[in-house]
Amino acid sequence: MAWETVVGIETHAQLLTRSKIFSGASTAFGAAPNTQASAVDIALPGTLPVLNRQAVDLAVRFGLLVGGADVINRRSVFARKNYFYPDLPKGYQISQFELPIVRGGQISINSPTRGELKIRLTRAHLEEDAGKSLHEDFHGMTGIDLNRAGTALLEIVSEPELRSSAEAGGYARALHELLVEYEICDGNMEEGSFRCDANVSVRRPGGPLGTRCEIKNLNSFRFMEQAIEFEAKRQIAVLEDGGKIDQETRLFDPDKGETRAMRTKEDAQDYRYFPDPDLLPLVITQEMISRIRDSMPRSREQRRGELLEYGSVSAEQAAQLTSSIGISTFALDAFKGARREAIPTLANWILGPLSARLNEENLDISQSRVKPDGLRELSERVMDGTISNSSAVGKVLPAMWSGQGKPDEIIEKLGLKQISDAGEIEKKVDEVLAANAKQVADFKSGKEKAFQSLVGQVMKATMGKANPAQVNEILRRKLGG
Repeated sequence: MAWETVVGIETHAQLLTRSKIFSGASTAFGAAPNTQASAVDIALPGTLPVLNRQAVDLAVRFGLLVGGADVINRRSVFARKNYFYPDLPKGYQISQFELPIVRGGQISINSPTRGELKIRLTRAHLEEDAGKSLHEDFHGMTGIDLNRAGTALLEIVSEPELRSSAEAGGYARALHELLVEYEICDGNMEEGSFRCDANVSVRRPGGPLGTRCEIKNLNSFRFMEQAIEFEAKRQIAVLEDGGKIDQETRLFDPDKGETRAMRTKEDAQDYRYFPDPDLLPLVITQEMISRIRDSMPRSREQRRGELLEYGSVSAEQAAQLTSSIGISTFALDAFKGARREAIPTLANWILGPLSARLNEENLDISQSRVKPDGLRELSERVMDGTISNSSAVGKVLPAMWSGQGKPDEIIEKLGLKQISDAGEIEKKVDEVLAANAKQVADFKSGKEKAFQSLVGQVMKATMGKANPAQVNEILRRKLGG
């Protein structure tokens, strides 16, 4: 008799706030261990938490995206979730339990076997992150880094409506894309900004839900799918051998492709939740909801439509330029006021050399040293024939990146201005033709490569400054082809 896999996903998404949820400590990734843990984060006596408004705004933004104003609780309560673990300095975590900020909503996915699905959400609640245990380079001991403690999290819990590893992966990808697109979370799984736990059980089709096991901290979509596949097969094997499934927390070992027991799984009552006495209930007004809705970024489809309105942007370029709000904003700023024929060049520069430079230095496009107006000005110099595209990309753009000035200043300083005087170019073409009789004969006998060789000779004679389009036109005219 067949078995059915049942999966629910709990996602911890670090919110895009510069400071922590209850303190002013920085959330920047990569600082030296324990340099960003404030007295509030570790609950030293006499300290009091103060709620970060931006974290609330981002949670409301998420609620509006997945279900509208109806799923946002106008009154929610912070609670203390009590447990003891080395990376939890307070001995409790401030979270939300009975009254979360978001209750309900849905995420749309495309199932490979069931088609279009709307996966319901149980809830999404605000909480603080714990610290991090470090198990490497400590001579067999464990180190604790509390920099992450207190970082604002939105925990998003789905209903157990996913029926395969593929559906679970599809749900996680769709949720990830939504959070990143609307600047709620940066989605960096490697840094732990987006972490998923999978609750897996098996049952006979149509039967009651089985005992679930939670697989913790899955930091890639591929590992999530592999872990769920293994865990479902493991549970089926146990049940078919007459055993029973213990409710427990498990870890996935990607090297072995298997899950292993970590600890028995607690239930809600084990955490002894009670309202946090230091925090008032959170009240969301209609005015707040309206303000947050009005400030929400445009959707990817809206931004793609704006780019396509320029007419000379390909669908593929538009898709790439809307991979993030930052890139599409930069592109739209660069396109504004540019010649229509310059738009494809600008798009290629943003997606090519500029993106490569940003990746090399691990910078976001908002940190680009070449600004949209500078890029647009450089494109003008290519369009009006002042310089060639190769000079723009190979020489001017790097000089702009290193702060050597504006395009016109750099072109003048480096002597890159193209020769566009037809008479001067024609003179050089005549000299090259006279000195390369064999290549002229080869071209006239049908060898097109000979023509490119002659173009190269003219460019060399002019030290690369001749306008390539004019060189091609004059050569063709003189060669009769």
